[in-house]
Amino acid sequence: MTHLSERCCSIVELRQYTMVPGRRDELIELFEREFVDAQEAVGIHVIGTFIDLDDPDRFVWMRGFEDLDQRAQALRGFYGSQLWADLRDATNATLTDSDDVLLLQPVEGRGVPETPPRHSSAASRTFGVTVQALEHGADDTAAVAAARAEALSVLRTHPGPNDFTQLPIREGEQVVVVLTDGEPAAEALPDATVLQAMRLSPTTSSALR
Repeated sequence: MTHLSERCCSIVELRQYTMVPGRRDELIELFEREFVDAQEAVGIHVIGTFIDLDDPDRFVWMRGFEDLDQRAQALRGFYGSQLWADLRDATNATLTDSDDVLLLQPVEGRGVPETPPRHSSAASRTFGVTVQALEHGADDTAAVAAARAEALSVLRTHPGPNDFTQLPIREGEQVVVVLTDGEPAAEALPDATVLQAMRLSPTTSSALR
């Protein structure tokens, strides 16, 4: 398994949206048609977009940035655009919550898996994502070492501030996020507690698939 350079994506957002019941497909159609290329154009790497196989009202996606400064600049570019101004209300109308966001950094050697060209014929597969919590400020070395063994990707809480406060993130938490091929890793890592285990299926235009 090859991985994206940690330099390319030293920051990863894991974003979970709770939908107005029955409107997930509507958001996905709008997102894939309007927002993927527009974000890529300002330097945001849209890593993957997914449905939660066990929750029909959850949409999950990941995007990456070079560093904090580039993140703030790229987000200003996208959310300050005329496109977002035109489509913001239609987007928000499909959501009941969009603030479940973790700011993460890839663990060296276990960055985000390399993605094929968008719209390629690469076969889609199920991914497992497990969010595991540690005590805030705890040493995550043992948890990360255990997660690296079989994971496609391991990410840990990024210590930097949220320099784009227009979009909230979950603060005051320390987590290790494990991406696996197939089922999520159900067992807790050393010194950690499983907060969430998801089975995710890539959407039609997801790069990570």
